Amino acid sequence: MRIILLSGGSGKRLWPLSNDARSKQFLKVLSNEENQLESMVQRVYKQLKNVQLHDRTSIATSKTQVEMIHNQIGNQINVIAEPSRRDTFPAIALAASYLYSEQKISEDEVIAVLPVDPYVEDSFFEKVKELEAIISESNADLALIGIEPTYPSEKYGYIVPEQDIQKDYRCVSRFTEKPNESVAKELLEQKALWNSGVFAFRLGYIISLLKAKGYSSNYQELMNTYEKLEKISFDYAVVENASNIVVTSYNGFWKDLGTWNTLTEEMAIAKIGEGRVSDSSENTHMINELGIPVSVLGIKDAVVAASPDGILVASKEESPKIKELMAGHNAIPMYEERHWGSYKVLDYSNFSNHQVITRHVKIDTGKHLSYQYHKYRKENWTVIEGEGILIIEENIQVIRQGDVIQINENQKHAVKAIKELQIIEVQQGVNLNEEDVNRLEKNWEAIEDMCFSKTTN
Repeated sequence: MRIILLSGGSGKRLWPLSNDARSKQFLKVLSNEENQLESMVQRVYKQLKNVQLHDRTSIATSKTQVEMIHNQIGNQINVIAEPSRRDTFPAIALAASYLYSEQKISEDEVIAVLPVDPYVEDSFFEKVKELEAIISESNADLALIGIEPTYPSEKYGYIVPEQDIQKDYRCVSRFTEKPNESVAKELLEQKALWNSGVFAFRLGYIISLLKAKGYSSNYQELMNTYEKLEKISFDYAVVENASNIVVTSYNGFWKDLGTWNTLTEEMAIAKIGEGRVSDSSENTHMINELGIPVSVLGIKDAVVAASPDGILVASKEESPKIKELMAGHNAIPMYEERHWGSYKVLDYSNFSNHQVITRHVKIDTGKHLSYQYHKYRKENWTVIEGEGILIIEENIQVIRQGDVIQINENQKHAVKAIKELQIIEVQQGVNLNEEDVNRLEKNWEAIEDMCFSKTTN
């Protein structure tokens, strides 16, 4: 059995902490056994380790999240990055083609697809392992995990199974998407299950679908033509057309932490960051990532979240509507974690297509930026703390607190932190985005060797 974790969404229902670069699964607000803060993806990966599935797991994600994944769970995980976000069917198809053509996995291998953010106990992943035997025994196209409902929820989709019980699974009769409360009550009477978003299939099933749709099953070819894949969910593209679907039920603890009201129920503490919450603010959570204090007084059943991307003050009941409220808000991410450290945007201005971004950049001790250049912007760096090695056009120098560096268009440059570097960076140009980062070399030893060889010749 192989596992594909889906980690491509932006999780905008947790704005302002989540954005296109830092999705909800990377927010460190949960508590682990050592009472330390951890993220959803860290928790799930640890649970996969507990049931010996981690070394058979790949993460399907967008290219903007690759560094965040490696930063939080290390480089040992296999990451399959889609070149652009095109919904769950293209993402799963790309991952399947990678397993098939790059890793040479047999078409008979069972693949289980899981969302990266379920809040569950380890027993849930033991249930995932059972899907392999269920696929083999039932010969079904798809095998799903349904959750035994605890109340008539309007937040989840439902799986309605046939009433005849065949061992540990039943055939699926139909699906119902997020019903109102009265319909949900009727569904519970029909022994319907919440849809956990977990499903399994034989690798050959998806490979055959790709070929039937006229897509390549070769990973490299699919990458090159990825923009031509239909932008559609796996449910609409595959599940609705499958003729043989079975479901097995799970009766343990399960929760979807996709909204502020559900996330705060499992948060480690009621206050994270600088600020105070009064005793009269009952059932209120405050998360503050800004460098200024936030005070909450006499507010009940609410969430207050502040980050460089914005500030949210909402009742927990209304908080799931934040995605709709923020529709059309497409500002650049104001905070992002990278494998070398992090940055926070302090100011952004746009003057007649001339953009200016001021960032506070932190480079962790021993980490470095790649050897790169920009065609459409220049950068001014002021070192405010730390010590590092700077390379500009093969020239190597040590930089320290107080140094000011000017980097012009097309100048190749890299920097490594000897002690944690903190830099105020001012970018100016017409194209201040990731597409104008042209990386020449990522390995620091190779960068130094390149520079030394050119200076000695």
